Amino acid sequence: MGGQSRRSMSICVVVCGVLLLMSTASVGWEQKHDYKLALSKSLLFFEGQRSGKLPPNQRLTWRKDSALRDGQEGGVDLTGGYYDAGDNVKYSFPMAFTATMLAWSIIEFGDGMAEGGEWINAAETLRWNTDFLLKATANLPNTVYAMVGNPNSDHNCWERPEDMDTPRPVYAVNTTHPGSEVAGEIAAALAAASIAFKNYDAAYSWRLLSKAKEAYYFANKYQGSYNDAIGHAVCPFYCDFSGYQDELAWAGAWLNKATNTKKYQKHVDSAIRKIKLMEEVTQNYYIDTEFSWDNKHAGLYVLLSQVLINFHISIGQYKKEAQTFACGVLPESPTRTIKYTPGGLLFKTEGCNSQVVGSLSLLALIYAKHVRLARERITCGNTKFPAWKLVEFAKNQADYILGTNPTGMSYMVGFGPKFPQRIHHRAASLPSINAHPSFIACGNGFSYLDNPNPNLNELTGAIAGGPNTGTDHFDDDRRQAAQTEPTTYVNAPFVGVFAYFVNHKK
Repeated sequence: MGGQSRRSMSICVVVCGVLLLMSTASVGWEQKHDYKLALSKSLLFFEGQRSGKLPPNQRLTWRKDSALRDGQEGGVDLTGGYYDAGDNVKYSFPMAFTATMLAWSIIEFGDGMAEGGEWINAAETLRWNTDFLLKATANLPNTVYAMVGNPNSDHNCWERPEDMDTPRPVYAVNTTHPGSEVAGEIAAALAAASIAFKNYDAAYSWRLLSKAKEAYYFANKYQGSYNDAIGHAVCPFYCDFSGYQDELAWAGAWLNKATNTKKYQKHVDSAIRKIKLMEEVTQNYYIDTEFSWDNKHAGLYVLLSQVLINFHISIGQYKKEAQTFACGVLPESPTRTIKYTPGGLLFKTEGCNSQVVGSLSLLALIYAKHVRLARERITCGNTKFPAWKLVEFAKNQADYILGTNPTGMSYMVGFGPKFPQRIHHRAASLPSINAHPSFIACGNGFSYLDNPNPNLNELTGAIAGGPNTGTDHFDDDRRQAAQTEPTTYVNAPFVGVFAYFVNHKK
């Protein structure tokens, strides 16, 4: 589960590590992995995270139906969707970001998915998510459902989702207790998904876009943080640390793209002005290499650089911010702000570092595509870089995750000869319903948490949190959640990264 530990800032890496990174860059560039297989497995993971009534074509058959009464405590249907990580709670905020990343991956690199034979699986993965988000926004214009389940009681159990008997309260934001970040991210997700489905299912695409507009109106009109509305439930797990103006700008930009208009740009500009003003007041400047379920800054500027150029609107400031992101991650950049491990892994947080690796790698590929189409270069101080340097960066990160690293371990479960065997995941570690049909009570599962043996079920495609000390060291221990817990928003951007490399070398 996401929490404050996931946002801990990284420690500095010694100079020799940076030099080793430079020497391994070309090796990573030459390394060849089976990206079609990585793409396939990265999508399969989501079937292990499904909540609700499973479909007949469910491929991870050790998972069964679960949480079939979700929403009843609030008088609504909130079945379906995804469990966020290794537990059994559903959070609309990170789930919506997961959907946005899946949709953006399909929009930009759907050709790689088609070539890899995975486009339909990607679309079904996205739709399982957006179907839930439509339920979460069914009571607009007054209410958005932000969460199902009690995280504290859930964490007091080590229990299969199929056996779940903990309370399933429903938490909502409304006109008097708003949550602009969760409503804004849902609006962004639905708008992005409407583009992804436009040529595949026009009626569903229209429905998504209509609801995205409603969600954005609600988020923008009734401004406030869900920290204040339902913080007792979402904090410390998914507290909003960066404020909600970035989600309002992000959603507005996606609606511009989805509607092919500049109708929402005045709202985008207003939100960004408020972000900049707050930075000046607090002297707390957001780093342009931040991009996650909580913080949209780098992604926002890359998206705006894409969208506004179509309307012949000046993108000077937004382009500058996007270039700052690119310069911040490129290893050879004189203005680089990101740290790397000695083995070459981008290292930013001690909690689930893979989420940063995936999101920034996807963003680098999308921005590289934009720079190429614009026939531009990336300017970092007095140094200029071609777009393919961003591709090289993303490929080195992808290759590291897939096994080109000092440990020789793939951090994707089921990929390669060596991968994590003890991920922090209730359903994967406990015996399946097939193997053990009898009920396993809440407290009786902790013996499986503490058991040093490998998990009983393979959650194929799950990407672990990965090394978290800046030294490439990894503990394959399910009690070390920061290193071994998978999440939907780790896998989602990697879907796009692997899809790109299915049919691109540079």
